[in-house]
Order: sequence, then structure tokens, then C-alpha cells
Amino acid sequence: MENKFVNSWQMETGKEKDVILSSRIRLARNLKKYKFPNKSNDLEKNKLIDMLRSKLDFLNDSGFEFYLMSDLDEVEREVLHEEHLISRGHTESTTTKALFLNNTNHLSIMINEEDHLRLQILKAGFEFSKIWEVIDQLDNQLDKKLEYAFSDKWGYLTSCPTNVGTAMRASVMCHLPALVLSGRIDNILGAVGKFGLTVRGVAGEGSSSEAELFQISNQITLGFNEKEIMEKLESVIQQIITEERKSREYLLRNNYIKLKDNVARSFGILKYAYQLEEAEALKYLSRIKFGQDTNLIKENIDQDLFSKLLFKIKDAHLKYNFGNNLNQEKLNIKRAEVIRNILNEE
Repeated sequence: MENKFVNSWQMETGKEKDVILSSRIRLARNLKKYKFPNKSNDLEKNKLIDMLRSKLDFLNDSGFEFYLMSDLDEVEREVLHEEHLISRGHTESTTTKALFLNNTNHLSIMINEEDHLRLQILKAGFEFSKIWEVIDQLDNQLDKKLEYAFSDKWGYLTSCPTNVGTAMRASVMCHLPALVLSGRIDNILGAVGKFGLTVRGVAGEGSSSEAELFQISNQITLGFNEKEIMEKLESVIQQIITEERKSREYLLRNNYIKLKDNVARSFGILKYAYQLEEAEALKYLSRIKFGQDTNLIKENIDQDLFSKLLFKIKDAHLKYNFGNNLNQEKLNIKRAEVIRNILNEE
């Protein structure tokens, strides 16, 4: 069964992609004449959905599809969450929530999440300037059709005070295996908070850093414009990229055989295993990506293997593609099969 929500943007080229897997910008917006979601009832929320669907019908001509979250089943909602197209909260209490999603699955508008509107764009690599241009244009289009809740003093008004101001969150997903292996990761990421940034795991707030992936984003939205926020984030991320590459060079000089053995073992396990838990599979895939980026692995493997499989081997994706009645043991068997088949095709 074809997964209509699977992304293609993740396999595109992008700057610094050996370290920066993807960039994201999210904008929170509320409407002036409507109660914020945390203060409105179900009837008011659904009236807002109907109004937005009518006023934003021009999006249909721009390649967007409209979805009522209640019309999607649990597995479809989980797939969207695994693809980072919606938040965890948007998979719950679905009778009052909706989504606009473009046909390349990298640009989405959540309706009635924490705020009336959450605009979000994703792109492979370190590409803030490119994605800002696109989402800023979309935001301007919406602004012409709607009346945003905006204060000359405070900026965009949001349900959570920490988003007031630009109401923008810019983030990158970093792959930092060398900093983890060298034991430097806590010191490097510990300093990030001093610059008004925050670090989360791959699945967002409260999640762990599986596959040695870390999400780094701005914390402060008030008192700075969008350009200043992106420039500060870019400056810090560039330093992290430099430190990750320094650690890779150090490890290769001092632990070459140990690293090569680790990468080769990871490749062997993935190529021949018949059962894999999600965290285990991601750990080995992370090591293969590290081996590819440092020329430790010579096998003819797709350079985008990690990006191609990062979401595809997650539980909801497997259920969507192979049957939502799969129990955990069958999911682990199917996950190993998917990886094995791809590696044996190479």
C-alpha cells in the first residue's frame, strides 16, 4: 500500500548534510476575533475549522490537501507524527483538529493545535534562508485572508507566553555521533543554553536522542526579529558542526581500527538480522551513516540510506505499509526484513 504521507524532501541535497540532517521553521498564529484553543469549546473550534477551510481554499490550487484529523485513523496520524509533520498533541482529541498538507509533504498547517494555526516547513540540510523565504510567503498569503492576533508592543499573541513575539521556532536535526563517541556531547550541548537555545531528542520535547540525533532550536522569540533569531542559531550550529568534524578527525586518528570494526559489525547485523527493535536498528543505521561520512565503509551503499530508512522503519510506518494488526514481535521481524532487503539490493 502506497504511503501517501511519506516524504521525499529528506532525500534531497542540502548544505552540511553530513551533520545537519534537516532544518525546520515553525510559526504560531492566532486569529483576532476567536478565542484561543485553550479557552474555546469544541463547537467554537469546529466553526473555526469551517471558516479556515473556506477562506483558505486557494491552498487547494497550490498543491495542499485538507484533512480532518478525525477522518484519519490512528496509524495514519502516527505516521504524520513520525514524519514530523504534526505534533504529538495533534494526534489526540482529534474531533476539533485539522491539517493542510502540501503534496511534497514538507509544508504543513496544523489547525487547533496549541494555537489556531501552526505553519511548519522542513528541508534537508542546513537551509534556513531557503525555507524562511517559502514559509514567510505562505504566512503573508494567510495574513491577507485572516486577521491575526497581533500587538504592536508584544508581537504575535500566542497561547504559550514563551512563543509571544515572532512566534517562530527555528530548529535543526543534527547527527553528532563523534561528539557522543568522544564523550564531548554533554559539554558541547550544555553550552547551547547560554545562547538562548534548547536541545531535544529526535521526536521533540521530552524525547531521547536516539540514533545520535539532536534537535536544536531557539528558545526566545520576544525581543528579536526573525532574521536575528536565525543568525544566532546559524552561528551556534556552525560551531557545533566544526566541533563534530574535529571529533571525527580525532577519533579516526586515534581509534581507526576500533571504529572500522564497529561500523562493519553494524553493517553485518543490519544485513543479516531477522529481528530488530526500533532503537537498535536506528543505532546501527547511525553507525553506518557515520562510516559513510568518514569513508570507514567501502561497500556500495546508497548515501541516503539513513535518511531513506529513518522514518520507514518506525512502528507506525510499518503498520501502515504491512498491516496495522502487527504485534511488536512481528514489527521487529518486518523492520529487519525491510532493512535487509534494501541492503541486499545495493
